Amino acid sequence: MLYPLKFHPILKATPWGGSRLLVKSEHPGKQALVGESWEISAVENHVSVVANGPLAGTDLRELIKVYAGDLVGEAIHEQFGDEFPLLFKYIDARADLSVQVHPDDETARRRHHSRGKTEMWFVVEADPGASLLLGFNRPTDKKEFLEYLGEGRLMELTRVEETRAGDCFFIPAGLLHAIRGGCFIAEIQQSSDITYRVYDYDRLDADGHARELHVELAADVIDYGYHSSRRVEYAPVENHSVRLVASPYFTTCLLSLDAPVSRDRTTDSFVVYMCMEGTFIIDAGSGEPVSVARGETVLVPAVLKRFALRPLQPARVLEIFIETH
Repeated sequence: MLYPLKFHPILKATPWGGSRLLVKSEHPGKQALVGESWEISAVENHVSVVANGPLAGTDLRELIKVYAGDLVGEAIHEQFGDEFPLLFKYIDARADLSVQVHPDDETARRRHHSRGKTEMWFVVEADPGASLLLGFNRPTDKKEFLEYLGEGRLMELTRVEETRAGDCFFIPAGLLHAIRGGCFIAEIQQSSDITYRVYDYDRLDADGHARELHVELAADVIDYGYHSSRRVEYAPVENHSVRLVASPYFTTCLLSLDAPVSRDRTTDSFVVYMCMEGTFIIDAGSGEPVSVARGETVLVPAVLKRFALRPLQPARVLEIFIETH
């Protein structure tokens, strides 16, 4: 019988990573600085493995093959088959990430036989003065973009937005973007690892090599328009879901919990909870309740329609699912 599933995090050392995610490492003293924790993933060669309960040791792809619509939802399984449609991460940026862009579904399918990447960020922590790069500071075009990039002046064209804990941003495919140093972010995205890197601040790795850039591929997919802000405006309401993002790819809500909340779900979708603050328990009525602490992520299978979230201390939680009709 299915139950709320926790997975072993997949930690990734990066040149820009920090130390916040080291607590997830089994051997923190030996771990290089960690930039990303892939919380739930079915990306090739990066498939999450169950960490709790009778299914511990089973990977996500095996689960979908066995449980199909009971795990992800019937309509979702019909659309995606044995693929898991989303990827969930925590990102700890000690230094600036590269300036990059992701292709949409059509382009990714044509070029890479893959899905595109639309994503969102929720800022869990931010150092004073932390910021994000989000698109352009005025309308531009491919020709001007390439000129500025070639002259080392790209940053003169980009829009930089200061950020703080609690900010939320929607990042559609085609938006030029970069997470900058001092940000700790929860990221929800389509299940795709396709990134076109256009600028990496002329950094070199330990062997003196620059990371690969993908300027030609990127230039054809970038949205060159001007958008005043990608910030999502919302007002938290205690013990109620507040919708942050609703897209064809995922819907994300914020839950601020200081009392038990019941769920009686009609949407035929799995739901994922990312705990950004506090600790709570998911009680599905049978089996052992599952405790979820700060920095942990849990997947509630679609077949579990009724369950309760019970905070052990005030908790701030992202609730993510896919709208089905």
